[in-house]
Amino acid sequence: MRRRGFLSTFGASVVGVTVAGKATAAPATTVAEPGAPAQVALTVNGQRHRVAVEPRWTLLYVLREKIGVTGAKAGCERGECGACTVLIDGVARYACLTLAVEADGREITTVEGLLHGEQLGPVQHAFVEEDGLQCGYCTSGQVMAAEALLRKTPNPGIDEIRQGMSGNLCRCGAYSHIFKAVQRAAELKTKEGVS
Repeated sequence: MRRRGFLSTFGASVVGVTVAGKATAAPATTVAEPGAPAQVALTVNGQRHRVAVEPRWTLLYVLREKIGVTGAKAGCERGECGACTVLIDGVARYACLTLAVEADGREITTVEGLLHGEQLGPVQHAFVEEDGLQCGYCTSGQVMAAEALLRKTPNPGIDEIRQGMSGNLCRCGAYSHIFKAVQRAAELKTKEGVS
């Protein structure tokens, strides 16, 4: 069949169906009003939360302002510093660049979720032991990046640590201590049998 013949046949078919009254309207779709809240279910540190969020709200904003979990910090709010790093389904993500609606139904872990009751987790303990902080503002993001790295690579070499921590900035320049803390955390996790 040639193009002209196809178009003539197709056009006649559409007209015939429409005239015969057999054409059906497209199903109606529901369009949310701009800015209308969406219901999301977030599991944060093992606790389930149902929250009405505006589609433009970031996960960082919802964690801090709506749920009250303040470990993730607002630094640059453009995905450059890593102070807001959290784990979403075990993978490190910047909470400032993740919309809360994207995290619907996902497992979110913040620095508070690494505690064992009132005791520090192995990564947190290693940061204290190795003095992997100075002012402390970036520390929660550093700890979460280290946790993600160690879940993926339980015994990383120094180059893997540098690469794994490269998305988190420390304005104080405590990098050598941070790298030692990650090495120590790997040892502690291995000793405790924690993955």
